[in-house]
Amino acid sequence: MMRFSKNIAKTALLLFLLGASFSSALAQKGLISNPIMKGYFADPSLVKEKDTYYIYATIDPWGGEELAVFETKDFKTFTQRHLNWPTKKACTSPTSSGAMVWAPAVRKAPNGKYYMYVSVGSEIWAGVSNSPLGPWKNAKADNTPLVAAKDFPQVHNIDADLFIDEDGSAYLYWGSGFNWVNGHCMAVKLKKDMVTFDGTPKDVTPPHYFEGPHMIKRNGKYYLMFSEGKAIDATYRVGYAVGNTPFGPFTPGENSPILTTSSDSTTYGPGHHTVFREKGQDYILYHRIFPQKAEYVLRQLCLDSLNYSPTGALLKINPTGVAPFTQSKAQKSR
Repeated sequence: MMRFSKNIAKTALLLFLLGASFSSALAQKGLISNPIMKGYFADPSLVKEKDTYYIYATIDPWGGEELAVFETKDFKTFTQRHLNWPTKKACTSPTSSGAMVWAPAVRKAPNGKYYMYVSVGSEIWAGVSNSPLGPWKNAKADNTPLVAAKDFPQVHNIDADLFIDEDGSAYLYWGSGFNWVNGHCMAVKLKKDMVTFDGTPKDVTPPHYFEGPHMIKRNGKYYLMFSEGKAIDATYRVGYAVGNTPFGPFTPGENSPILTTSSDSTTYGPGHHTVFREKGQDYILYHRIFPQKAEYVLRQLCLDSLNYSPTGALLKINPTGVAPFTQSKAQKSR
C-alpha cells in the first residue's frame, strides 16, 4: 500500500482543499460539483426508477459488511438508505477470501426485475429484487456464488458488470489481476434467468486492462471501458477499447485513456466507473482517490460529462463537474 511522507501528505491535503473551494464556487453557480457528496465511497453503479436515481457503492476503506446506497433526483441532495442484501455474512462460501462487500453493478433486466452482481470474498454473487431498494436475495436457488474463486483461478474474480444489448441479450463482464499485474477481463452471455451462462466464459482482455469493466454501445460499436493502473495511486485511470461484437476482439480506443490524474492532483487516481444518459447527454460516474498516509485509500464519488468526437471516439474528460441536468446539451442517441 502507499505510504506518504509528511510533505507529500500536506501537499495532497492543500490541493484537496483548493479543489473543494473550487467545487464550492461551482455549487454556488448551480453546477453539480465534485465530489458530489460527503463521505468516502467507491466503485459506483446506478439505476433510475421514475424520477429517482439509486447509487450503489463500496464503503471505504476497502469495503464493509454491506453496501452503501443513496437516493437522489438532482445529484445535489442525497438520502442514504439501507439494503438487506448483500452482506458479508450472507455471501460467504467455503472458497471465499476475507475480502469484504464491494463493487456492485445493478441493472433492470428485460423481465422487469433488478439484478445485482457484487464482489464478496473475491467471488461474484448475484442478487435479484423487484425494486431498487429490495428486499434483495440471492438470485441462485442454492445460495452459492455465481463465480467462485476456484472457477477461474488465474483471474481475480471481482468487479462484475452487466451489459444489456439492444435486442435484450445480457452479457456479464468481470475480472481483475493479482499484485497489481495481469488483469483479466472475462465475458459471458447470460440466459433469461440472468444467472445461467449461455456458453463458456471467454477471456476478452483488451490492451492495458486491469479491472472495472463497463460496456456501452454506440452506433453499432461496442466500447469496453475499464480501469488501468493501480487502484491505490495516480496511475489509476479510465481507458477503453472498441469492438464489433460484445466479445470483441477489442482494439485500443482513440484518446484512451480518457480520464486520468489531473495536473494539479485535485483529481487523483480516477477510475471504476459507470455511464448513464440523462436528457440526451452521457455522464460518467466514478471515484477519485483522497490519498491517506495509512495502508489504504479513501475515495470520493465524482460526476462528469462523457462526450464523443465526430468519428465516434471518446473524448478526454476535463473533470470539473457538470451543469444541472435541466441544462444538458442533447447528443445523438446511441
